Amino acid sequence: MKGLLPCYRGLRTLSNRPAAGKAGLVGSQCGLLSGTHSFTTKPQPRFGLLFDIDGVLVRGRIPIPAAKKTFEKLVNSQGQFVVPVVFVTNAGNCLRQTKADQLSHLLGVPITQEQVVMSHSPLRMLRKFHDKCVLVSGQGPVLDIAKNVGFKNVISVDMLRESYPLLDMVDHNRRPKLPTNPVINLPKVEAVVLFGEPIRWETNLQLIIDVLLTNGNPSGIHQSQVMPHLPLLACNMDLMWMAEANSPRFGHGTFLVCLENIFKKITGRELKYEALMGKPSELTYHFAEFLIRSQALERQWKLPITTLYAIGDNLMTDIYGANLYNRYLEERVARKNPKAVAQMAAVTGSAATLPGEEESDSLWESELSLPSATSCKSILVCTGVYNHSVDVPSDPHRCIKETVFHGHRDFHFEPALVEPDYITEDVAEAVDLIFKHEKFVPQ
Repeated sequence: MKGLLPCYRGLRTLSNRPAAGKAGLVGSQCGLLSGTHSFTTKPQPRFGLLFDIDGVLVRGRIPIPAAKKTFEKLVNSQGQFVVPVVFVTNAGNCLRQTKADQLSHLLGVPITQEQVVMSHSPLRMLRKFHDKCVLVSGQGPVLDIAKNVGFKNVISVDMLRESYPLLDMVDHNRRPKLPTNPVINLPKVEAVVLFGEPIRWETNLQLIIDVLLTNGNPSGIHQSQVMPHLPLLACNMDLMWMAEANSPRFGHGTFLVCLENIFKKITGRELKYEALMGKPSELTYHFAEFLIRSQALERQWKLPITTLYAIGDNLMTDIYGANLYNRYLEERVARKNPKAVAQMAAVTGSAATLPGEEESDSLWESELSLPSATSCKSILVCTGVYNHSVDVPSDPHRCIKETVFHGHRDFHFEPALVEPDYITEDVAEAVDLIFKHEKFVPQ
């Protein structure tokens, strides 16, 4: 899909006094947002922060200098966060506790696993798959990760390969020298879960295709016209991510592009997903909002958290996802306000843009309950995938243009969804901006 990114008329970082994002001017010229409150000796925040990690707080294993400076402001002398904070990453190659420990070490502040959303975290809500035999793909402790989110019967690609060694034929050095029989009789696969980019792409692509085209019995013959195929759940749609290299690296989204196109080339049909998780999926942001509410409840704060700020470096995941979730929150508010519904119907010619309450919330309301937040603001930083010196034209009357849509195939391109509310140089400026808008001064 091709398209244009939205026009940022004269958009710059805070240090260059930028102009319009969709929510107004950046920096000292910005209008105030909802969630402000009067000062007290111990002010209770009405907002929560959702931080991306790679490109915002770290580059690979190296902390971005602004990150440590930021978290000194976010933690008080007792080691408590002064506002609810959740780290929302599309990484999926480790357990939540492992990522929390890594962040604690890198940022120098105490972080718990209850503050971390991995790309696979929302899988714990999809209980109808937990008793099925699932094939998992990715790297790291994939069996432990799968069991940690609720799956009880798990097979890895390595286990499948060991049981059926004749299936993996690309690497000549790994081909069996003599005909061999299956080593282990594995149960029939009933669903496939993709955690993240694997190490040997050719092996994983081959065996996943085998499982999909044999209805879970890879010793059988491909039946390319049998549809529908087994349920497929994928986490992390990032086409690229930012590590220590000067340019972005392939992400799991690139692996998914390969899998989708191989499946279509063989069968002539589109690969279908039962669920897509990680940013920009609404499911991921709903889970993050639940964790924000949980932190406020634990602190016994009386007032609800009504505004979320999502800080990221990737237009196609962080910004798209935050704006998509903001649209969901706005529609929930509108459904409760007949005047708002009437206004939207007048503008669109139909109220069909507002899904029914039961339709929108059926996937997660039984697990997490409905959100207290009414808005989710997106903030783009320039320390990762997004590079303002390249992507922002020097002529303020020109638009930023994206000739190729880097988002996932199943997320339609909409210019409004990849337009950040605000753009800042780094995470430190982002948090300063939020505190200013919220009139929040940590004590």
